[in-house]
Amino acid sequence: MSAPTPEAAELAPAADPHVAATNSDSARASLETLRSEIAKAVVGQDPAVTGLVVALLCRGHVLLEGVPGVAKTLLVRALAASLELDTKRVQFTPDLMPSDVTGSLVYDARTAEFSFQPGPVFTNLLLADEINRTPPKTQSSLLEAMEERQVTIDGSPRPLPDPFLVAATQNPVEYEGTYPLPEAQLDRFLLKLTVPLPSREDEINVLTRHADGFNPRDLKAAGIRPVAGPADLEAARNAVARTSVSPEIAAYVVDICRATRESPSLTLGASPRGATALLSTARAWAWLTGRDYVTPDDVKALALPTLRHRIQLRPEAEMEGVTADSVITSVLAHVPVPR
Repeated sequence: MSAPTPEAAELAPAADPHVAATNSDSARASLETLRSEIAKAVVGQDPAVTGLVVALLCRGHVLLEGVPGVAKTLLVRALAASLELDTKRVQFTPDLMPSDVTGSLVYDARTAEFSFQPGPVFTNLLLADEINRTPPKTQSSLLEAMEERQVTIDGSPRPLPDPFLVAATQNPVEYEGTYPLPEAQLDRFLLKLTVPLPSREDEINVLTRHADGFNPRDLKAAGIRPVAGPADLEAARNAVARTSVSPEIAAYVVDICRATRESPSLTLGASPRGATALLSTARAWAWLTGRDYVTPDDVKALALPTLRHRIQLRPEAEMEGVTADSVITSVLAHVPVPR
């Protein structure tokens, strides 16, 4: 395709900043209603909801960690219903094959040809349930999909829908029969979100809802309706891309990640990819809170979920009760904040 001529460029309408601002405000208002819409099905878990929205804005993926029964699956289904996005769920098991995720070529006897049958990865929101229960070969089948937004079958790349997000869950307390995700795959997740047990008041609310007839398998009956869509997400992503980052903020992000590499409690610190991820999530959070520039507080707010899965503790530090979150918190306390 040839480049436009200077005359054509002069005749092309310039992007109206007022229209862009209006679209940005409208998209932000739509995404802000997600919390109340998802709350019709999921009690509490606001940080997890916000994290999933941030991941969608950054075109990233999310690792959800929590014990069974804290509504991880319901949270993803409610998000998809609120955004009018297609969602599919894969239960990862030891006998799951890569083709069960990506799809495969199937011989059609009527045409005497092979045709491609897409797997569940061809969706907008893929719930990879208990991803650490499947062997590394099947885990790695998601790497290309997560990084390149495509699946290659028999040498032919097949693009995935946009938006595309993998929300993978894992159980933090049951390790028998599991295959821990390698660092290379953990690094592909933009955020690692912890889904805690609800407070006493929230748990009473959950039981009250069930007593009143709430059915988690029927979200329409719960009153969940689409409050945003792909167009809102695209407008929001464009607005996030316009969120300014000062050189001081960029240096602050780098200093935080470099400090993790020098921590005596860690064998592995945050990589440059981790620094890029932290900058991206901080920009998305700044825009969601109504600003067109990033502050140090935005970086601090997203540091834990963005970096906790990108660092590795020394065994002796782990035995002493040190956690990834405590190391990052200590780093944030000691790295000078730009003024």
